[in-house]
Amino acid sequence: MNIQESGEMYLETIYVLGKSGKPVRSIDICQEMGYSKPSVSRAVGLLKNGGFINVDGGGYITLTASGLEIAFRMYERHTLISELLIRLGVSEEVARVDACKIEHDISEESFAAIKAFTERRN
Repeated sequence: MNIQESGEMYLETIYVLGKSGKPVRSIDICQEMGYSKPSVSRAVGLLKNGGFINVDGGGYITLTASGLEIAFRMYERHTLISELLIRLGVSEEVARVDACKIEHDISEESFAAIKAFTERRN
């Protein structure tokens, strides 16, 4: 199933929140993304129906294997592109905003080339 950019952003946010080791709930997503409860509730429902997340009886959200794959891909892209832009002299704030835009549109081929280039430079 294809997922839209907004879905990718939600999955990445769930992934990042989950890295803290604390359980993730819709309210955490609202706070992190600055979205309203109804907006997050709708997105959570769509992601659940799409098989990208599970929501247990207590409202705790976990990524499925397919959700984790997408979330990690977005997180890796965001992190690597942000770091590259910062190394090129872009301010941290601008680099993070621009990376968020780029991560959803860049091709696999271009990202792989950027990743290989960055790894050679480390």
